[in-house]
Amino acid sequence: MKFEVSILGSNSAIPAFGRHPTSQVLNHDEQLYLIDCGEGTQMRFKSLGIKYSRIEHIFISHLHGDHIFGLIGLLTSFNLLGRQKALHIYAHLPLQESIHQQLQIGKTKLNYLLQFHPIEPDSTGILFQSSKLKVFTFPLSHKIDCNGFLFEEIFKLRKFNPEKAAVFNIPKEHIPAIKEGANFVMEDGTVIANELITEAAKACRKYAYVTDTEYLESIIPYIQGADLLYHEATFDNSLEQRAAATKHSTSTQAGMMAKKAGVKKLIVGHFSAKYKSLEGLLKEVQEIFPNAELALEEKVFAI
Repeated sequence: MKFEVSILGSNSAIPAFGRHPTSQVLNHDEQLYLIDCGEGTQMRFKSLGIKYSRIEHIFISHLHGDHIFGLIGLLTSFNLLGRQKALHIYAHLPLQESIHQQLQIGKTKLNYLLQFHPIEPDSTGILFQSSKLKVFTFPLSHKIDCNGFLFEEIFKLRKFNPEKAAVFNIPKEHIPAIKEGANFVMEDGTVIANELITEAAKACRKYAYVTDTEYLESIIPYIQGADLLYHEATFDNSLEQRAAATKHSTSTQAGMMAKKAGVKKLIVGHFSAKYKSLEGLLKEVQEIFPNAELALEEKVFAI
């Protein structure tokens, strides 16, 4: 089952050196989820060949312009292209009024239902859940309300092994419970351990998205053991004081977070426009956490 993230934008406040502000698309089993929507998002859709009409859920971390200035354009493009299916936006409440005002000023009436789901400041909990994926949110520490997201596959049932099970003559009505982990009890009272008649499902995969925030160890329980962590690394380690003043993270701090959270792989982004080359940032990250890459635009990372 496909589970991958495409980087549409990787810069912080200002577009520079061919890099656009933050935006990503997560593909889970061909269901597309947009994470933040900075300027240039639509153009990256085109260059990556992503059919953005398939997006039904948009998750916005916070309301700074480099994370939302591409959103109103995307909403009106959907309208011009004749979208009919509903679109769900998960964001802090002021964004709802902002979208309403922009549409009102332009006398734009959407052809589709725009369903807004407010994120409460400092909130944690599940924002969205389908039969295959759930999205959990947790608070970050930035200059305004900001939340991270954890995209986690739903627990998979164990795989029933009919060949092994035939030996014990297991009735069909027992199979659902066995897939959920139950043992099978024969008529004579003999207990057949679940592991003898099923195979373990593949482990549920997790993608953690941690954007604008100062170094914050309180988020470790939410991102612990993630298969892939995206963490902002706006500045190099020489600008730690500037990072603290602006409530951002350095490359070294991103590496420390990945190491302490025990994640499998780290990608870093939200780069300051002051950097033309990003190799110095990456080197600092890898000194702490070797399995790290730059979240460069148009790259696709499998989870």
